[in-house]
Parts: sequence; structure tokens; C-alpha cells
Amino acid sequence: MNDNLFNIPIVAYWVWAIPVFFGLGFTISYRIEKRRLSNGLWFSLFFYSFLAALAMTILGTNNKWLIVISVALFVIFFLIVVVIFVLQAFLLLWNAWIVWRRESHTLANMLTLFLGLAILLAPFFSRWAALNLSKPVDTFINLFPSLVITYVLFWFYNYLTMLVLYQFNRPRYNQDFLIVLGAGLLNGNEVSPLLGRRIDRALTFYRKQLAKTGQAPMVIFSGGQGGDETVPEGRAMRDYAIAHGLPAEQALVEDQSKTTYENMVFSKQLIAATGQQRPRVTFVTNGYHTFRAGMIARKAGLKANGIGAHTAKFFLPNAILREYIAIFVGNKRWHAVAIVGIFLLSLLLTWAQYYYR
Repeated sequence: MNDNLFNIPIVAYWVWAIPVFFGLGFTISYRIEKRRLSNGLWFSLFFYSFLAALAMTILGTNNKWLIVISVALFVIFFLIVVVIFVLQAFLLLWNAWIVWRRESHTLANMLTLFLGLAILLAPFFSRWAALNLSKPVDTFINLFPSLVITYVLFWFYNYLTMLVLYQFNRPRYNQDFLIVLGAGLLNGNEVSPLLGRRIDRALTFYRKQLAKTGQAPMVIFSGGQGGDETVPEGRAMRDYAIAHGLPAEQALVEDQSKTTYENMVFSKQLIAATGQQRPRVTFVTNGYHTFRAGMIARKAGLKANGIGAHTAKFFLPNAILREYIAIFVGNKRWHAVAIVGIFLLSLLLTWAQYYYR
């Protein structure tokens, strides 16, 4: 008598070749270039195929305790995801309330407010459409936005995957240059806490490299002067760093840039002017900004990856949404083509449902 709960044939274990293939694809792609969104696709294919193969293998052991524990962990994780999904609108509004109390009331700081309200109001709009519009129009109005939202969420998940993976970037302590990216100044001439954490992160790296190798990197403080600032960000950052122990001769200022792209381009020009051959470069910004800044550095032709400074947790949801929107808009042509395709597909499906019977 066979007491095994699951009889999995040996040949089925060849399924492990799938995560191995995707894992190798991710490893090779990531080692060649960390700053690509496509790496997130490779990693997701590896991760979920790995989980599927692992689940099959656990069932194949017929170890009841191992199976029970594994199923329990999966159920707990699933319930947590469900609770977060159900409460997402309220969590977003709660974050919006915290941001409203602690930060300036700008449009960029209200993204979680708008998103939370949209999620709450969507069922009421859907109900109104069902009661007041013809069936085909109602179907299209529900189908098209749903497909677009699915498309946007797919790429948002992929972006989050890469953002998390990029936080594990650990450059060696052999850098020739550190580039600290600027941010707005307080009262026109004071380094803000957010910007101060970027500078502190660079100084920490600088000191560790000096202690380990005896070779100190040059630190470039990159940031121009905004309309409400009395001094360029780069100069204020340099003064802050020197006041916190950085030797003046190790500090360079780039004070013309207005955007992250210009940060990279003008800093690259400063590096080239030093005559350094094949320089090793790392940039420093806040963690939520590292991946997009890396993509911009790649676009600028600067071979550099980034390290991130700590950011207050309440600030992260808005900041991450802003970063994703910027990346999405940066690829607007491809996304526009995709959304037009979704629009046409929605029309076709609606027509097929009501007129092709």
C-alpha cells in the first residue's frame, strides 16, 4: 500500500531547469548592466518559477510536517497581501495625512492622497456607469481602464523589483570619484535634512575607503542654483561636507545643473577635465532615487552606479510614486503605443461580446 500523498514522477523534477535558466539569464544581464528595467523581468521569471519548482519538490518529499509548515507560511503571506490590498486606500490616505502634517503641501507630495481617493471612488463610478449608460458603453468604460491599470501595475511591480534589487549594490572601496546629487536648499542657502543624509552617506563611504586602502576619492557636489536659492546647491553641499571633516582639496563643485541628467553630464565633464583614465565612479543620492538616477547616468554616458542614503519611511510612498511616474513618462512613446493597443483591444472585445453573437 502506498501511503504517499503525492506521487511525482522523477521526470517532473526537470522543471528545475526553468528557474536555473532564468536565474542565469538574470545573473548575466545584471552583471553586464545593472541599470536596466529588463533585469526585473528576468528576476521575476526566475523567482516565481523557483517558487513553483520548490513547491512541487516539497510536495514530492511527502513529509507531512514540511508540507503543513510550508502551506501555513503561504497562507499567512497570502492573508497579509489580501489585508493590504483591501486596506490599500486607507493606508494611502493615512500616509497622505502624515505627509500633509510634516511636508509642504505641493502636488508632488499629494500623490498618495489622489491615489487613495481614486481607489475609494472607483466602485461608485462603476456603479453609476452600470445604472446610467448602455451595456456596451458600460462594459467598455470598465474594461479599458481595468486593462490600463493592469498594464501600469505590471510595470510598477517590475520597477519596484529593480528598485529593491538595486539597493544591494555595494561598490568596492576603490572609487576615484563620488558624485553627490543635489536637492533643494532650505531658506535659500541651508542644506536640508534629506540632502544632509546624502552628503553624510558619501562621507561615510569616503572615510571607509580611506581607512581600508589609504586612497581617498574626489567628491563632486553637483547642483545648480534654483530660483528660490541664494547660492548654488553644489557650493552649499561642499561647505557642509568641509564643516563635517572633508578636506577641501578633495571636494569639487559642479554648480550649473538643474536636473539629474545635467548632474550626470556636467559631473562627467568635470571628471574628464581631471585627465583620469577609466575612472571608477559612484554617485550618492537617496535610496528611492538610486535606480532612476542610474538609468539617467546610463543615458548620459556615465559609467556609474549609485548608493542610497536613508529616507524617512513616511516619505517613501510619494517619493517612489514620483520616481515611477518619471520613468513611465520617460518611455512615453512605447507606453502610448501599448495603451492605444489596449484601447483597440477593449473596443474589439466589447464589440465581440454584444454584436458578434
